[in-house]
Amino acid sequence: MIIGIPKEIHPGEQRVPFIPSSVDRLAKKGAQVIVETGLGASIGVSDEEYKKAGASIENNRHSLLSSSDIVLRLRKPPVEEISILKKGSIHISFLDPFNEKALVEALAQHQISAFSMEMIPRTTRAQKMDALSSQANLAGYVTVILAAERLPKIFPMLMTPAGTIAPARVFIIGAGVAGLQAIATAKRLGARVEAFDTRAVVKEQVQSLGAKFVEIDLGETGQTAQGYAKALTPEQLEKQRQGMLRVCAQSDIIITTAQLFGRRAPVVLSKDMIAQMKPGTIIVDMAVESGGNVEGSKLNEEVVTSNGVRILGMGNLPGRVAVHASQVYSTNLHNLLEEYWDKDSKTFKINLEDEIIKGALITHQGQVVNEMVKNIK
Repeated sequence: MIIGIPKEIHPGEQRVPFIPSSVDRLAKKGAQVIVETGLGASIGVSDEEYKKAGASIENNRHSLLSSSDIVLRLRKPPVEEISILKKGSIHISFLDPFNEKALVEALAQHQISAFSMEMIPRTTRAQKMDALSSQANLAGYVTVILAAERLPKIFPMLMTPAGTIAPARVFIIGAGVAGLQAIATAKRLGARVEAFDTRAVVKEQVQSLGAKFVEIDLGETGQTAQGYAKALTPEQLEKQRQGMLRVCAQSDIIITTAQLFGRRAPVVLSKDMIAQMKPGTIIVDMAVESGGNVEGSKLNEEVVTSNGVRILGMGNLPGRVAVHASQVYSTNLHNLLEEYWDKDSKTFKINLEDEIIKGALITHQGQVVNEMVKNIK
């Protein structure tokens, strides 16, 4: 079975889908791995390192895509490359299937078995393949570093001969994977950290990291079967905004992480709330790529409001630590392949009854097979 790995061509993308150590593990299982010339250049990995790990190098992208039984990527493929893929082949990458109807239809029409890494179930067994969580973990770290760089204060409290320097105050909105890592990073830097989440179940996790959990009575809330926060009603969102206002007004840094699976991110910081924040406050909107949590945030821009609040809407946060982001994504891919690798035939077996396959397989044998994606209107 030929496993092909093309270069990422999305503008500004520094991450790579597969690193040499993962190639080595696949090659030892009997897979034939072919990578496109310059695959690892953005993270300082040479073609020679891939060769030493057991891969062949191909400089013709069309040939690579058309001959591979399995194609591994990070970003979703351009629609125009779908027709190049070998019919009946397997394609594994992030796909954004809820917002890419034309892409999903093209994959089905071309008989591609397409797996979406966003759709890996959040279960104990699938944890080692959960690329969304591994990338979000790094993104949470990056948000704090970006904010710290711009804050004209230090994070920790210092006792000095010239007096005491108070610690920076950091408020994290959303305590999922990214939020918890942001909390941990801010605490390690010495900040006073507060956090809020609609899911009361995460209170203990927040407190275990040394942060204060901000409690706001929103009535009945909860989380989905996959562990994501449920969408709030308009009334609950307004209660949440009013409850957070006091904390926001005294915070030096605010990081918003609220995202809804397959849907537009909710606005949790309105312009009215931002107008009541102190000058110099730094807001990092982690959800800017899916609509944004902060009113007025712009993708890949830094906006300064009339009252001196700085709103960072930087996209592709894991890409800012591309070496480690590539390492964990590569491991996620390898773990997925290994889970369903048949040692005797040296092939990847698709078991349609398996819970992970059911969750992540979007198209197969000319059909859209994922129930959630099929129900999109």
